[in-house]
Amino acid sequence: MSPRTPDDLRTALAAVLPSVRADLERLVKIPSVSAAPEHAADVEKSAEATRDLFAAEGFDTQILRSGGAPALLATKPGPPGSPTVLLYAHHDVQPEGDHEAWDSPPFEPTERDGRLYGRGAADDKAGIAVHLAAVRALGDPLPVGVKVFVEGEEEIGSPTLEAFIAEHGALLEADVIVIADSGNWDIGEPALTTSLRGLVRATLEVRTLRHGVHSGMFGGVVPDALMALTRILTSLHDDDGTVAVPGLVTTDAADVDYPHDRLVAESGLADGVQLIGTGSSVERMWTKPSLTVTGIDAPAVEAASNTLVPAARAMISMRIAPGDSCAAAYERLREHVLAHVPWGAQVTLTYADGGEPTALDATGPAYDAAREAMREAWDGVAPIDMGVGGSIPFIATFAEAFPQASVLVVGVEDPDTRAHGTNEGLHLAEFERCCLAEALLLARLGV
Repeated sequence: MSPRTPDDLRTALAAVLPSVRADLERLVKIPSVSAAPEHAADVEKSAEATRDLFAAEGFDTQILRSGGAPALLATKPGPPGSPTVLLYAHHDVQPEGDHEAWDSPPFEPTERDGRLYGRGAADDKAGIAVHLAAVRALGDPLPVGVKVFVEGEEEIGSPTLEAFIAEHGALLEADVIVIADSGNWDIGEPALTTSLRGLVRATLEVRTLRHGVHSGMFGGVVPDALMALTRILTSLHDDDGTVAVPGLVTTDAADVDYPHDRLVAESGLADGVQLIGTGSSVERMWTKPSLTVTGIDAPAVEAASNTLVPAARAMISMRIAPGDSCAAAYERLREHVLAHVPWGAQVTLTYADGGEPTALDATGPAYDAAREAMREAWDGVAPIDMGVGGSIPFIATFAEAFPQASVLVVGVEDPDTRAHGTNEGLHLAEFERCCLAEALLLARLGV
């Protein structure tokens, strides 16, 4: 009989963790960068390596796709009448960036000061490892039916996930879905992610001239495109930094205190720079819209000439609150831009891409079991319900595709994980707690 009590599971987990750690390190060594065509073979290799790990645990495995990157589906039945739990993670990773900016090679997992560093060590190959640790610690027979779905294109926005669900959705049906791609509130403070902002990206192009002209001859009478573009961009915020686009949704945030000093430290705010917006910090980050200019196409300073710039572009990235929608938010942005065009400039706003926001119903037996499992794994510390300011669009896709399932969003990250950045690292003690919590959850769901 597989272990079921918390003490039994702690003992079993301690026994399997060294092998899980070794398997995680082998996965991190595979540069499965889904955004880079030159790493397509590595993405395939990563899917195969993940498949082999679960096949070795007695799962029926297959690699599936719907025109995109490879995904693993592994299944193992539970006792008759037991619920089925779908465990999600993704095996693709972000580009590593400048290797010189890393303190150790990004695809050579390295332990320093209680963290395992490497691209994907946390986001999200650690999610795979949590699932692996839980099923290894539980052993056979599992208390519930388990399906493991490990996607291969999350870091490029899961472009074929809807097609995948349309084609293979019946294989993914479950009573509970556990998505291991988020994080905890802090070291020693577990969390369930219950809301995520959505994303709308749009390209704003402004033209004032058919071609560039001499700034001395025509400056002062003919507007240049950069001046017109910046006037539109500055209209997007009030003086205090609050988003000035009318009609965007704002909702209430969880009652969580985010101390000012911690926010400043974790964000890397430069000395003397003030925070923007109004309301509590978590409201501004989780349940209010934000607007960011993430890029501008214009002559570089080094190449600048005394010429009126005829056309310029900017990429606008807008995070939208739960309860809003990409279509509605984009329309509000379009209306605002067109209402603030200076000097009759020619303006085009083009939708680039987006992802819907999510607000999860964090109630019911699965959530009760998850909270108790986390409390046990974190030695009596109860998890908080937290929001995430970033976007994981596939969560809304899962919630819509499987409305009968309880969707739980958890993860191994912490405020210093640096996912997507240099020196991404996994806090190993927190990783162990995450593994124990998932094993306890599966055991409780099978009671």
